[in-house]
Amino acid sequence: DLVEAYQRVATDIERLARVYPRDVLWPLMSVDSLPVDALADEAAVQRFATSLSERLLTIKDKTVSFEVFVRQDPERSLFYPVVRRTAHSVATDTILGRGFLNSPEYLALRALGDQLNNLIDEDGYFQRGDKRCETQDFATGLDWLLTEARKGFSIQRYKGLGEMNPGQLWETTMDPEARRMLQVTIEDAILADQMFSTLMGDDVEPRREFIEQNALAVANLDI
Repeated sequence: DLVEAYQRVATDIERLARVYPRDVLWPLMSVDSLPVDALADEAAVQRFATSLSERLLTIKDKTVSFEVFVRQDPERSLFYPVVRRTAHSVATDTILGRGFLNSPEYLALRALGDQLNNLIDEDGYFQRGDKRCETQDFATGLDWLLTEARKGFSIQRYKGLGEMNPGQLWETTMDPEARRMLQVTIEDAILADQMFSTLMGDDVEPRREFIEQNALAVANLDI
């Protein structure tokens, strides 16, 4: 399903945005992929850099500018595309290296890009009921549809089930037609105790190691 694939990629991009600029990640969807084995070909990397640069020029944010160039790694005889993002006179270089280009997130992003490119005709539009959004951009159209679908709904968050009134508790948790029940085993309790000891125990070093190993994989973090 195209919408599910898009939402998975959007989640991946939010996670990658902790390391790579978000406004660089989305345009990569519209640029032909750069395979890892092409990093030895300076001309191929330069073509990729030129294509990405042209795509970044379409960004309408006047407070940010981009420059894409190729940097050589003489020790490995490889070439890497580098994106220089300048915001408020501060320049930051981001290297799109082997790890990124070979990551499942980048491969999924590019696969989705292949599906979305030229998907919508020039006179295409999104429609919900009598309302219409004229756009050739899938992301813009999907965001519009989701915004329209949310109208009339109120989204609430609770720290625990005790904060809900009986009707809300039935609808979200207790209704046998909608609820999901999972079995908790002794093994689960042992693993939970180990995790609790790691994160809440007196020994700092295991907690530091856990955070360092898992920090970039965190999703839906509340601060």
